[in-house]
Amino acid sequence: MKKKTVGFVTRSEEISVDIFSLWIETELAKDAKPGQFVGIFTNDRSALLPRPISICEVNKDKSALRLVYRIAGKGTREFSHLQAGRRVSLLGVLGNGFPCEEAEDKCAVLMGGGIGVPPILELAKVLSGNGGVNKPIAKEVICVIGYRDAQTFLLEELQQYAKVLVATEDGSIGTKGNVIDALNENKLNPDIIYACGPMPMLRGIKNWAEPRQIPAFISLEERMACGVGACLGCVCTTSKKDSHSHVNNARICTDGPVFDSREVII
Repeated sequence: MKKKTVGFVTRSEEISVDIFSLWIETELAKDAKPGQFVGIFTNDRSALLPRPISICEVNKDKSALRLVYRIAGKGTREFSHLQAGRRVSLLGVLGNGFPCEEAEDKCAVLMGGGIGVPPILELAKVLSGNGGVNKPIAKEVICVIGYRDAQTFLLEELQQYAKVLVATEDGSIGTKGNVIDALNENKLNPDIIYACGPMPMLRGIKNWAEPRQIPAFISLEERMACGVGACLGCVCTTSKKDSHSHVNNARICTDGPVFDSREVII
């Protein structure tokens, strides 16, 4: 159940240009799942709504969350100045997360692009059996990660839990191109795909997976206002009518952010 609570910053650091890692001790960690997110409130009293940030990682005893984010405005710039010991107000845990059970005994390919990379880390941990479960869920875990250039982040941490393939737009590391190019170049044949990243990337994955009848669960990135489904500011088009509203829409913040690619039109 989502609720507003207070957390305490234990560590904050810049891990790439304008990309920060923030560890927060909070009770929300015990219920957090890969692909979910939390809202962080700013100190600006005129900004009533929290900033949504995906969960990158949960520590072993489930007492703290790690958030990795890019500075995109006043709110995230404020967060980049947080220091250990600071109190922060949080809303969470929000969203539905990735259905990890669907990967049982399968070859799972995890695809992340840009600031869509952070949620993939906790997912890789859980599927490989390092996220507090007794044994690996997936038979094999492969991460295909896309960056603009050699300014990578979280790459070495991902390599602790999965085989990692990299694509860069300028070809400075790995495959030159995008994650689909890396998928094809390495002749991967996944049983299931999980993905998070910009909409063009997710659209490409959807178009690649569906003709091959490979299930793909994609986390949609969208600007969110309330984060709890009240404002209808982050609606996406679906292939089926909602049983309540009887229209082909879903709220990304509550019905998502993770969807079966076959159920959304992007």
